[in-house]
Amino acid sequence: MSAAPWRLDLPEFFVPPECREMIRAGALVAVSHSGGKDSQAMTILLSRFVPHGQLLFVHAPLGEVEWPGTIEHIEATIPPGAPLILAPVASGKTLLERVEARGRWPSAGVRWCTSDFKRTPIERELRRYLKAHPRFGGRIVSAMGMRAAESPARAKREAWNRNARNSRAGRQWFDWLPIHGLSTAEVFRVIAGAGQTPHWAYASGMSRLSCSFCILASRADLRRAAELRPGLYRDYAALERRIGHTLSPSRVPLPALTGVPVPPSAAETGV
Repeated sequence: MSAAPWRLDLPEFFVPPECREMIRAGALVAVSHSGGKDSQAMTILLSRFVPHGQLLFVHAPLGEVEWPGTIEHIEATIPPGAPLILAPVASGKTLLERVEARGRWPSAGVRWCTSDFKRTPIERELRRYLKAHPRFGGRIVSAMGMRAAESPARAKREAWNRNARNSRAGRQWFDWLPIHGLSTAEVFRVIAGAGQTPHWAYASGMSRLSCSFCILASRADLRRAAELRPGLYRDYAALERRIGHTLSPSRVPLPALTGVPVPPSAAETGV
């Protein structure tokens, strides 16, 4: 491997020495890609120095609650020919089905949506991929796009950490947050500098790309999502009423929180 621009042109982007050695030794670098701006910027930066034969992209599809066009956006912005694998939830249940069965939405303190629909499926598929490709020698760097500027909890996270839970059965597994130190402005600058555009939802007024309606979303994002996805908005509002529990931790129902009237269903309009 030729000399790599480990720091690139961003002082905040730093590759830990142990990570450099893992990459030089031929480790698999698995990039968890949500389709959002952070994943996209991380992909652009890593693609500049990680040999493309060592790159793998993985996405946890969220079905109906995911923004339309997300998988297509990922496919269009990762390096040509790079493998992309999907990591669906094993049960086949949708997020809304799970919420209804539990009778409660996830919360900031109990984010089972992240563990059940993202982390667990992604780790499962990465273990399978690593086992099926012995050329990586059981070495894996799992790269994720979390940034310190997003929240106090994420600011406290270590950017490089051995994953003890998955470092077994002959595996060396490290979790890496390559863009942990980048600001939002720098993320968008990386994307623009590569001649790419972010997912269409950003230009439509969303500040972040997660589930279309997220428990952590701002009121402004929930309002805009209600305008952009009226059918899904109707489903969320109906589910709130059925289970007697609100998506928002403010305990204000979505219609009151967003100020957007719930559109009638096809049956109600006679269509």
